[in-house]
Amino acid sequence: MKPYSVVIFDWDGTLMDSTHSIVTAIQGACRDLELRVPTPAEASWVIGLSLEPALRRAVPDLTKSMEPLFLERYRYHYLARDTKLKLFDGVPEMLDELRAAGATLAVATGKSRVGLNRALSSTELHNRFAATRCADETFGKPHPAMLHELMDELMVDPQEVVMVGDTSHDLNMASNAGVHGLGVTYGAHPEEELRNCTNHGIVGDIPSLRAWLMDRIKPV
Repeated sequence: MKPYSVVIFDWDGTLMDSTHSIVTAIQGACRDLELRVPTPAEASWVIGLSLEPALRRAVPDLTKSMEPLFLERYRYHYLARDTKLKLFDGVPEMLDELRAAGATLAVATGKSRVGLNRALSSTELHNRFAATRCADETFGKPHPAMLHELMDELMVDPQEVVMVGDTSHDLNMASNAGVHGLGVTYGAHPEEELRNCTNHGIVGDIPSLRAWLMDRIKPV
């Protein structure tokens, strides 16, 4: 295997410990609108998807006319917990080590641009990433557009790239884009679902993720 020069990360459930907050916000919005409340597994499965397919899957009873109010209530519940959201332990140190080893870092996320910018600001990680793409700027996961656009911007070939994510949407996007995918089991999707996708590795925590990547980074 050739070493990687670019590592692209998902955000929610991969770098930030936000899965529970997203699930709670979806469930809270459903209760507010008196819709069937999805189970935690149903709500967490849609994390990472762009808005419309996520709502169709998690809240099938939601009508088009109800969407604005649902989104208002979702944002209310999510932002109520926003200040409590934190990165997984060891993430900043891992990112710094990867950059020092010669890796270029990027983000491909289902978050909106406003949401990602807010998260980057609160975590002070802006300067760690050379490029970022959000679901409201292009096609959402598992469409390969985000990865294709990032590779074009960074002027890198697919064989030099690994996509790191906690959902099958991330791994399927990687496969669709012709890049390697690395799954992490501490986020939204269970390990069995990740293993059923095309993958080049599965890890269970940040130290294991750091070690896996550091062993495969192209030296400066």
